[in-house]
Amino acid sequence: MTRAIGNEVPVQRVGRSSTAGSALEKTLRITEALTAFGGPHRLAELAAAAGVPKSSTYRILASLVEQGYAVTDGDGNYGIGLRLRTLASQISADRPEGIVELLEFLQKCTGQAVHLALRSDNALTYIRKVESGRPVRTSSRVGMRIPLHATAIGKAVLAHLPPQEVEGIVRATGMPALTRHTLTGRERLAEELAAVRARGYAVDDEESELSVRCLGVAVFDRRGVPVGGVSLTAATFLTSREELERFSPALLEAARGVERLLRLG
Repeated sequence: MTRAIGNEVPVQRVGRSSTAGSALEKTLRITEALTAFGGPHRLAELAAAAGVPKSSTYRILASLVEQGYAVTDGDGNYGIGLRLRTLASQISADRPEGIVELLEFLQKCTGQAVHLALRSDNALTYIRKVESGRPVRTSSRVGMRIPLHATAIGKAVLAHLPPQEVEGIVRATGMPALTRHTLTGRERLAEELAAVRARGYAVDDEESELSVRCLGVAVFDRRGVPVGGVSLTAATFLTSREELERFSPALLEAARGVERLLRLG
């Protein structure tokens, strides 16, 4: 159909592009193949199951990995990512207790704000936040990307990565000072990560935001790789470090609960 606007050349009006729909259909078919029983799956296996060329499958999988919906071991094996598992856990009708309920329960038990973050390349992305209920609010929000070296969840993740991978992340991102308390030296960071491994949790003591203190625990996938974490966040003028650290057993138990729920998917 065409229409003329004043003296302008007639404009051809077209329907919705089939290219976008085709790309979406390919992505959905690959996602369905990714979630099939018996994973992780090889690239060729996923391409064949989805009926999508290997080159297109590779590009789509790379995007899914970047967004946290898929994970890869770097050797051509792909599995379900934490972000996809989180979505599944929230809508599964046959699961009596979901991740959201678990995080809300943690907030009620501690009185502190709760965050769930997913690793995305060399940073973390908040995918869930439960406010503390107190009048004080932090600047964090769902969808916000945060650095690994200056946050409790970030340090909890770094503490359980191979040293060479930590070195690669630090080289790529640097260690910028977000506050005067941020760790900016590699030796000091290495000492901190050793302490995190020893006690099982990490502490962000005004390192990413002044007047804000956090406690973080890593969340692991089936292979024992840290893919994100859970944290408690408090205002420094309301909760001392010692008081916050008393909640570490509850936080550790909540992180293990998140893992169990994710692994049911």
